Amino acid sequence: MNVFVINSGSSSIKYQLFRMPGSDVVCSGLIDRIGQDGASITHKVFGPGAQIIKQETAIADHAAGLSLAAAMLTDASFGVIRDPAEIDAVGHRVVHGGEAFAHTMEITPEVKEKIKALFPLAPLHNPPNFLGIEVAERIFARAKQVAVFDTAFHQTMEPVAYRMAIPKSFYTDHQIRAYGFHGTSHKYVSAQAAAYLKNPSARLVTIHLGNGCSMAAVSNGKCVDTSMGMGPMNGLIMGTRAGDIDQSVIFHMVSQLGQTLDGVNTILNKKSGMLGLTGHSDMRDVKTARAQGDPDAVLAYDMYAYRIRKYIGAFAAALGGLEAIVFTAGVGENDPLTRALSVQQLAFLGIHLDAERNEKGGKGIYEISTPDSPVKILVVPTNEEWEIANQCFALLK
Repeated sequence: MNVFVINSGSSSIKYQLFRMPGSDVVCSGLIDRIGQDGASITHKVFGPGAQIIKQETAIADHAAGLSLAAAMLTDASFGVIRDPAEIDAVGHRVVHGGEAFAHTMEITPEVKEKIKALFPLAPLHNPPNFLGIEVAERIFARAKQVAVFDTAFHQTMEPVAYRMAIPKSFYTDHQIRAYGFHGTSHKYVSAQAAAYLKNPSARLVTIHLGNGCSMAAVSNGKCVDTSMGMGPMNGLIMGTRAGDIDQSVIFHMVSQLGQTLDGVNTILNKKSGMLGLTGHSDMRDVKTARAQGDPDAVLAYDMYAYRIRKYIGAFAAALGGLEAIVFTAGVGENDPLTRALSVQQLAFLGIHLDAERNEKGGKGIYEISTPDSPVKILVVPTNEEWEIANQCFALLK
């Protein structure tokens, strides 16, 4: 089965082609700056005829972008299929599924209407996700279209975890509650960790650290709690997002400092986090500044790790114990300093870091805890695109 995975953003489209069953990527690509100057496509072919093709060209809209991707897939010299009709399924990442979607779904007109109804819960993400679906339906007309929801994995949370202590009508009438995000990543790495531990009922804390950051408490393969809430701004300190914040700060910004609500939203979503603390949103730049003795970078790193430690403790309590904690995503997989700072002072929970293992790193899944640590510390590379392809294959095979 040829499964084409699409992650459609407001001005970009990421894609990968998988031949299922299997985990090998046939080709991948990034269509960037759609509708803007400097638009481009970078297409990578893997395997014996591996090559990278990059073109800078006008890309007016998402339809033009996916048409260009289809042309790359079928190119006479480096194409991997002969015709778009050879694509059996298109898997779409959809950020917000609300309470309507707890599982991967084949896309029907009814499913599309429900996704549209959820636009107010994810106004920056769901509209471009939906646009990618509509365009793919035209270009890959023979393929089954499948939606994989970021929020679905977290739908196993109980009301005690997802309800908010506000008047009940806001939940019953407007579905205001915690939903959680990065669910595809948390699902993938928790399953990989449980298999590695040979313990399908393992109690795990999964820690997804990229530009966006979130954590999940997982028991027996099901999400018990997660750090993000109704939207993706809550919880950990992120590249540009503040994470947890005292609500009175928002009221003070508006009533005393003259900010508009839109302005506060922009500040908390795009100008805060590591960017607000240091002037850098990329952890690699913050790490360099810290090494040079920049006091803002030192404090920011410590705050970032402190927030993670707090959530590890909280989620260990929610789970009633731990078998392992799991670091994943760009920062989690590649930054030993973040990992080391995040598990400081957690020996009382049975979490013991092996500093040498942590610095050395490894390939695939590897341990960075001491051999006698009661709680394993694992690094598990995430693979959200493969997880989406696998869920499509499982649904349609």
